[in-house]
Amino acid sequence: MNIKEVRRQFPILDQEVNGHPLVYLDSAATSQKPQSVIDTVSKYYQEYNSNVHRGVHTLGTRATDAYEGAREKVRKFIHAASTEEIVFTKGTTASLNLIASSFGADHINEGDEIVISYMEHHSNLIPWQQLAKKKGATLKYIPLQKDGTLSLEDVQKTITDQTKVVALALVSNVLGTINPIKEIAKIAHSHNAYIVVDAAQGAPHMKVDVQELDCDFLAFSSHKMCGPTGVGVMYGKKQLLENMEPIEYGGEMIDFVDLYDSTWKELPWKFEGGTPIIAGAIGLGKAIDFLEEIGMDEILAYEHEITDYAFEQLSEIEGLTIYGPKDPGSRAGLVTFNIADVHPHDVATVLDSEGIAIRAGHHCAQPLMKWLDVSATARASFYLYNTKEDIDRLVAGIVKTKEYFTNVF
Repeated sequence: MNIKEVRRQFPILDQEVNGHPLVYLDSAATSQKPQSVIDTVSKYYQEYNSNVHRGVHTLGTRATDAYEGAREKVRKFIHAASTEEIVFTKGTTASLNLIASSFGADHINEGDEIVISYMEHHSNLIPWQQLAKKKGATLKYIPLQKDGTLSLEDVQKTITDQTKVVALALVSNVLGTINPIKEIAKIAHSHNAYIVVDAAQGAPHMKVDVQELDCDFLAFSSHKMCGPTGVGVMYGKKQLLENMEPIEYGGEMIDFVDLYDSTWKELPWKFEGGTPIIAGAIGLGKAIDFLEEIGMDEILAYEHEITDYAFEQLSEIEGLTIYGPKDPGSRAGLVTFNIADVHPHDVATVLDSEGIAIRAGHHCAQPLMKWLDVSATARASFYLYNTKEDIDRLVAGIVKTKEYFTNVF
């Protein structure tokens, strides 16, 4: 992978922030967009802006072809069996809420169990938490090992014959932990439970094969993988989606409407009520083209190299604590840390003054912060456009931050 050529395709990186060249290390929150994606979205609005599936005119046909073409690109990207299994949503959060509100509501009853982990993003925790409260079900947590990983032994102990749904992140947005979803799916299915995968932090960085994982549902967002904001994907096995009810009603998702009853369109359109996120979906399709042209294996290998380098350099800083697994093979492209006696927001503020963008806070994972026994952390997250020079700037910025607060206080 030619990193210089890759970086040239991201115009936002060619700027100064607070008098310093920008170092963007917040891709776990949202990634930057290559020029090809920006141009594709702009072209839709400039040349064939129209609604989809409704008109027979030329612009409507072009828009529909591009929109449904994007669905096929998503299908191939995650190796789904059919485009009927690909539903466009507003993002991972909307996808997970749809799964919990429709499938979960129909399959969870009083006394049933829903199994998640302490590392879940709020988007994959609150929908199940609220469903359990509403249904009188039990919400169970798989324990974490000291390094923030899951052991299959603990998974086997937690999932029982009363478990109906297991909902887990493919990659933790805080710890960077890569979870053994394929093995966990086997355990879940052996108890006749269904598995839901939050792939928001996984799909942008590694190959995802839903058939190999044998997951029942999977969700991810465009904006974390070089695509536009406001659009995401819900994958579900066809036989499960066919038996699910939509949770949003209106135009486009209907087949026939009578005064006192209605019927729904076939998959996947029964879940896409109203005018869909057309430009976003088309932009996501172009983002997939961009990523696959580079190669997901190449992207993952490069990110491992960058993350390993960051881990090594940051580990040399006295008083800095790094959270998550130390094994490079178990960690995705981010490093979450704290500096002793310095609040993460102060760390982020000083780094921003040096032109370095990181994330600070609870990262929408407050139960995990409680498990770590901290109120917040700082997080540097990497993507295919980051370099070792970016890491060197980060390290120098952290050292400067530490020295500043040591001298002040």
